[in-house]
Amino acid sequence: MPHPNLDVIAQVYQAFDTQDFTVIPRLFDPDIRIEQAAELPWGGRYYGHQGAVEFFTTLLGAIDSKVSREHLFTAGADVVQVGRTTGTTRSGGIAFDIPEVHVWKLSEGRVVGYSAYIDTPAMLAALEAGL
Repeated sequence: MPHPNLDVIAQVYQAFDTQDFTVIPRLFDPDIRIEQAAELPWGGRYYGHQGAVEFFTTLLGAIDSKVSREHLFTAGADVVQVGRTTGTTRSGGIAFDIPEVHVWKLSEGRVVGYSAYIDTPAMLAALEAGL
């Protein structure tokens, strides 16, 4: 039987594939917390819907990428995605193909937390090569 949190995250990825950010107020809790390695241009901690918009806007300003989801599974109430991010840097058009993991925290059918883990040295090397 499918887990309802898997359905929520599948909706999030489908919306992100088409850059439909109306998903943020629909599926993200107003107090969502987003985290990624601070070394990345879009990294750090972001809070709330406005923080989510800022995070994804900054990310898309630096790279043009797609997430290839290799595994999507539940771990308690969390949903974990293991895959790769592929694309090009906006500055210089340098291609990359980097492993990544996303951990989504959900409560009552809404995303309350999102942590993104990527091979940071590899991403930084691609970004620096494009400068």
